Amino acid sequence: MTGMARTTVVIASRNRSASLLRTLTHLSELAVPVILVDNASTDDSVALVRQRFPHVEVLESPVNLGAVGRNLGVRAARTPFVAFADDDSWWAPDAFERAEPIFDDHPDLAVIAARTLVGPAEKPDPITPLLRHSPLGQGVAGPAVLGFMACSAIVRRQAFLEVGGFSPVLFFRGEETLLSWDLAAAGWALCYVEDVVAHHHPVVEREPGGDLLERRNAVLVTWMRRPVHRAVAASLKDPRAFRAAVPRLRQALRQRRALPKHLERQIRTASGPPRRDA
Repeated sequence: MTGMARTTVVIASRNRSASLLRTLTHLSELAVPVILVDNASTDDSVALVRQRFPHVEVLESPVNLGAVGRNLGVRAARTPFVAFADDDSWWAPDAFERAEPIFDDHPDLAVIAARTLVGPAEKPDPITPLLRHSPLGQGVAGPAVLGFMACSAIVRRQAFLEVGGFSPVLFFRGEETLLSWDLAAAGWALCYVEDVVAHHHPVVEREPGGDLLERRNAVLVTWMRRPVHRAVAASLKDPRAFRAAVPRLRQALRQRRALPKHLERQIRTASGPPRRDA
């Protein structure tokens, strides 16, 4: 069954056993490989998954790696495509049947950003119209984008590994931006595809400080890739985010490299990738 699969689902999770089990129940219907990267959970997540979902490959990290935990899952995957899920999201039954031929038809396509339906009411995520009406125009397989939500994205494994995956500088929140820019800089395409659908049922509570982390990472990414005057402007515009970024700034600057000029123009056109809370 899984030997013929071409897409693996990778989940990074920490201390969310209840929602994780719900997600795995939905994913079990897809008959695809699933890799869980457990980010040093202190609850019963690992034990319950191994008991109830023995087909799921579990990778236990001794420390919380944040978004970088997904990198471990992608490296362990043995399929050409990897679909990310959070512990509160899953994929529509036909999502991979629709996505895989699109990747085959467009060998330069690295990311399919799916249409995300939220909650029991299945309302489109606020990011959806921003992706659907991207100012970058039509790409190789749909509207061209420079951002996505990891919980509703399918990536070409080769492209993901080529650019190094998610950055440990950012840890978590808004980590997709840097990956998007690096893929585009390497010549890969990213597109929104309306017919590929993911479901997201977020838990009611949100981790405190999440908005500040996302703003901090936006500042860090600007310092890592964009012209200095734009990084300075971003820092002055949000001094609280810049203060939060300072402990990671030296590490970020060590990885600084300029984007191609055409990509910088595209970023200005798009005014930056859409944010989760847009």
